[in-house]
Amino acid sequence: MEKSQKINPFLLHILHEVDEESKKGLEKGITLNLSGNNRLIPVERVTSEDFWILSRILKKNPYVNGLDVRYNLLKDVGAYYVVKLLQKQHNLIYLNLMFNDIGPEGGELIAKALHKNTTLKYLRMTGNKIENKGGMFFAAMLQINSSLETLDLGDCDLGMQSVIAFATVLTQNQAIKGINLNRPILYGEQEESTVHIGHMLKENHCLVELHMCKHNMKNCGLKQLCDALYLNSNLRYLDVSCNRITCDGMVFLADVLRSSTTLEVIDLSFNRIENAGASYLSKTLSSHNRSLKALSVVSNNIEGEGLVALSQSMKTNTTLSHIYIWGNKFDEATCVAYSDLIDTGRLKPDSTDVEPFVVDGHVYLAEVSNGLKKHYYWTPAYGEAYNHSSNAGFALVPVGQHL
Repeated sequence: MEKSQKINPFLLHILHEVDEESKKGLEKGITLNLSGNNRLIPVERVTSEDFWILSRILKKNPYVNGLDVRYNLLKDVGAYYVVKLLQKQHNLIYLNLMFNDIGPEGGELIAKALHKNTTLKYLRMTGNKIENKGGMFFAAMLQINSSLETLDLGDCDLGMQSVIAFATVLTQNQAIKGINLNRPILYGEQEESTVHIGHMLKENHCLVELHMCKHNMKNCGLKQLCDALYLNSNLRYLDVSCNRITCDGMVFLADVLRSSTTLEVIDLSFNRIENAGASYLSKTLSSHNRSLKALSVVSNNIEGEGLVALSQSMKTNTTLSHIYIWGNKFDEATCVAYSDLIDTGRLKPDSTDVEPFVVDGHVYLAEVSNGLKKHYYWTPAYGEAYNHSSNAGFALVPVGQHL
C-alpha cells in the first residue's frame, strides 16, 4: 500500500525536517507539527491514508514524543490508525487531534486504546463530534487509565449523561490534573451538570484546572461550584467564561475568594457581572484575597465605576498581576486609571489586554492581543505560538501547557 499510494508532500516535507533534526543528536523529544491550518507553507491536509503511513514510520522513531495533527481529515478511519500508533509507539506523551471530523465510533476506538496505554499524558480531542456515546467511553476509560494528566473534550457535543459520568469518575481518578468540558449539548434549566461537578470538586484532591465554558451556567450553578470550592484545596484555574452569570453570582465567588488560598486564575469572560459584580470582586481582592494572580472580565457589561474599582484593588493587592478588561464600557476615568497602573509599573504591558494612548490630551485604551488563552483555537502564523502574554492562564498554571 505504501508504494502504490502517492505520499502527501506536506507530510514528506515535515518528516524530512525531523530526520535532519534527529541526525544532529537530541537530548529531548520532538513534537511533530502537522497542523492542517498552517498558512506559511503549502499544506495538503493529512488524510486517514496519510496517517497510516505516518504511524508506520513513527512506531520506529524514538525521537518523536509529541504529535500535533489538528485541523486535518483523519475521520473515524484515521482514528483506527491512531489506535495502532498508541499501541506501538511507547514514547508519545502528547497527542493533538483537534478538529479532525472524528465521530462517536472513532472516539470509542481511541478511548478503548487508552485502557492499556501508560505513556500518553496530554490528549486534545477538541471539536471532534464524539457526542454523548463517545463521551461515555472516555469517562469509562478514566476509571482504568492512570497516566493521562490532561484531557480536552471541548466542543465535542457531549451530552448531560457523559458530563455527569465525567464528574462521577473524577471523584475517584487521581491522575487527571486538567479537564476541558466546554460546550456540551445540554437541555433543561436545572443545571444538573454543575451539581455533579460541584460534588466532584468536594471529593477530588488532584484536579488543578477546570474549563466549563458554554454550560448555560447561571448564578445557581456558580453557587454549586463555590460551595464545593470551600472544601477544595487543589483547584488553581477555574474557567466559567461564556455563561449566564450576573452580579448575584459574584457574591458567592467573592465569598470563596475571601477564604481561598489556592485559586490563581479565574476566567469570567463573556458573562454579565456589570458594575455591582466588579465591585464585589474588587472589595474582596483589596482586603482579603492574596492568592489570585489573573482575572479576566472581558465583555461583562462593566462601566467605568466597576472598572476603576478593580484598578484600585490592584494598588493594595500585590499578588494580582494579570487583568483583562477589553469589551466593557470605558470612560475617561477608566482609561486614566489603567494608564496609571501601566505607567507606574504596577501592571506590566504584557499582563493586560489594553494599551493607553493619548489624543488631544485625552487618554484612551486600545486592544492588545494578550489574554488567558488567546491561542486556544489557533496559533499565529508569525512569532512564538505559545508565548506567555497570549496564553497567561496556561503559563501561570502549567498543567496543560501543551494544549
